[in-house]
Amino acid sequence: MSFAAWLSVATICVLGAMTPGPSLAVVLRYSVGHSRQAGFSCALAHALGIGFYAVITMTGLGILFQTVPVFHNAVSILGALYLIWLAIKAWRGAKAGAKFDVDSAGKVSGSILQAARDGFMIAFLNPKIALFFLALFSQFVSPEFEWGGKFLLAFTAAVIDGAWYCLVAVGLSHGAVLPWLRDHAAWIERIIAVLFVLVALRVLCGVVAA
Repeated sequence: MSFAAWLSVATICVLGAMTPGPSLAVVLRYSVGHSRQAGFSCALAHALGIGFYAVITMTGLGILFQTVPVFHNAVSILGALYLIWLAIKAWRGAKAGAKFDVDSAGKVSGSILQAARDGFMIAFLNPKIALFFLALFSQFVSPEFEWGGKFLLAFTAAVIDGAWYCLVAVGLSHGAVLPWLRDHAAWIERIIAVLFVLVALRVLCGVVAA
């Protein structure tokens, strides 16, 4: 792969990562409601999910999603249900009084593993990511394309995604921004919950319409 082709892929991955959506909302929720570490964990796990999808798309999953609508719809429905579950968690967090969960020793006691789980699952249960990579990689990956080049593309996509959401976590937990976010944490949780439900409904409507 030429450098120009790689740069084109990287640029499109940057634009894709920066597009607002449920992934951004999940990183926001953990960065504000728990800690910067939780935000990092969510961001890195999301990047792992992106890299996973990039690899399996190049092995044929994207084509399977296109040719077997039932399989695509099943994953979409699971993703929508997961979003609704996250919405319930966020709404309950707002009712309970969202705040930073820090113990007496000043160490974050929020679950880093939960953040990682939600970050990965929000990517893994989104078949549109596979279709995005299918459309992208089909322009650059030929049948004789070596596996080294394929993993380079997958690694590029994962690194860009992880770097972007880590920057988001840092920005949201910055000292100049954090006090305002903490004061409005309950409303942020409610907005995120509504966003999750709206995205889930859009996904389900798309499945029904198909």
